[in-house]
Amino acid sequence: MPNELLINYRPYETRVVLMENQEVVEFQLERGAKGAGLLGNVYLGRVIRVLPGLQAAFVDIGLEKAAFLYVDDVFGSEKEFTRLLGQGPGIEEAEDEEPGTQKTPSEVSEIDGPHYQPIESLLSDGQELMVQVSKEPIGQKGARVTTHISIPGRRLVFMSMVNHLGVSRRIEDEEERKRLREVLEALAFNSGFIARTAAEGATDYEIKAEASFLSQLWQKIQSDAASAKAPQLIHQELDATLKAVRDIFTDQVDRLVIDDVEQFKKIRSFLTAFSPEQTPDVVLYEGSVPLFDAYDVETDLARALNKKVWLKSGGYVVIESTEALTVIDVNTGRYVGRHNLEETILKTNLEAVREIAYQLRLRNIGGLIVIDFIDMEKELNREKVFQALKDNLRRDKGKTKVLPMSELGLIEMTRKRSRENIDRLMRSPCFYCQGQGFLLSPISVCHQAFRELEAAAGDYPHQKLILTVHPSIKDLIIDEARPALEDLEKRLKRPICIKSDDSMHIEAYLVKIEGQGD
Repeated sequence: MPNELLINYRPYETRVVLMENQEVVEFQLERGAKGAGLLGNVYLGRVIRVLPGLQAAFVDIGLEKAAFLYVDDVFGSEKEFTRLLGQGPGIEEAEDEEPGTQKTPSEVSEIDGPHYQPIESLLSDGQELMVQVSKEPIGQKGARVTTHISIPGRRLVFMSMVNHLGVSRRIEDEEERKRLREVLEALAFNSGFIARTAAEGATDYEIKAEASFLSQLWQKIQSDAASAKAPQLIHQELDATLKAVRDIFTDQVDRLVIDDVEQFKKIRSFLTAFSPEQTPDVVLYEGSVPLFDAYDVETDLARALNKKVWLKSGGYVVIESTEALTVIDVNTGRYVGRHNLEETILKTNLEAVREIAYQLRLRNIGGLIVIDFIDMEKELNREKVFQALKDNLRRDKGKTKVLPMSELGLIEMTRKRSRENIDRLMRSPCFYCQGQGFLLSPISVCHQAFRELEAAAGDYPHQKLILTVHPSIKDLIIDEARPALEDLEKRLKRPICIKSDDSMHIEAYLVKIEGQGD
């Protein structure tokens, strides 16, 4: 089946979906100017506070919350940057070439050792500096920024701080890799470049032309920053539509379908300039049924918001996320197997592995992830599940690190997160349960109301008591909790009037003493 990139564009919202074999595997959402992605934007910022204890600084870049700058993302010189990368000038393999996801020096230094210059010797309060957003605001955290500016193009990523040349590891053909190395080495620019996956098959002229364009763009950014006053946006990344075309519409995608004629023209114009051979693969959708409904995308997106995801065998996985940690629990559910318990558990775990890898990519879950697989007795089976998870994560563009399964059946892993996941993008905490995800059980509400009745009655020994509750709670009191009500009336030596109000929250109740006001 063909791989397709679907773009549902409206002035207030852009939704992008990548489909592989008729299945949604990636989803991106951008809403209006306020919700426009910040990742990759370049700002002239002002340091508002240096934190020696954290070896970090807060930088005002003109957003609601100050950005966070780690010491290892502050580069005093090209020599220092190359030291942190652990490599000097020359051709190297690039582990990751997606914009905003290049390995940052702070990530490298966690392995190579601490930064040798304290942040207070590099930055001072009030200092102006140019930074780029490397991680969008997530939850209550502000954006994370770096002073190493990289500019992604269609086929190349420009690196401003160092004369480093790299080729994406996703380009596997050795002859093509050799050709790209030679083209990059011939570039007469005193800066670094990484050949992205889309560079495969591009002509020497196309690569050199893009390198020249990115180099000139960097010169313009520097010029604009020199005349700007902090805090100020210096360079804005492409909008959601063109960013999807640049980053996702590669040779592995057969067709791009968009449902807006103006955006259709803009995409074709962009591709004519940077990748003319793909222009015929762009299709304008003009059907009467909405694009995402026609491809049954809405069903998959709704499924991606559920905590519980059922497996075809009858088992299921439960996905629970906090701001820093996601826990995934695997259960056999209705699946009982045909032979022995160990075989049943192994089959469920292997099926869960495929679904988990899919859900991580679809939901864009990042940070620390702990997966609780069903316990297996055999070490060989635990190794099978571990290897299956690693294999299924290979197609994920998000950088992952997976640790072997523990004896308790747990696998710890991390997945690089640069933007909000689908859950935070499309939902907000429940104002009824304050984001807890649970409500008091009806019988708990009933007993809690009785306790408050008893406490209030002590101050008014003779007045009539009135309890107003949600209709379902009243039904419970009259039926299941009737003995408890009669016991309470006996101890308080007076009747209690039970009323209902269907406008009340199910956990709410009102205790009223007759004659004590309205």
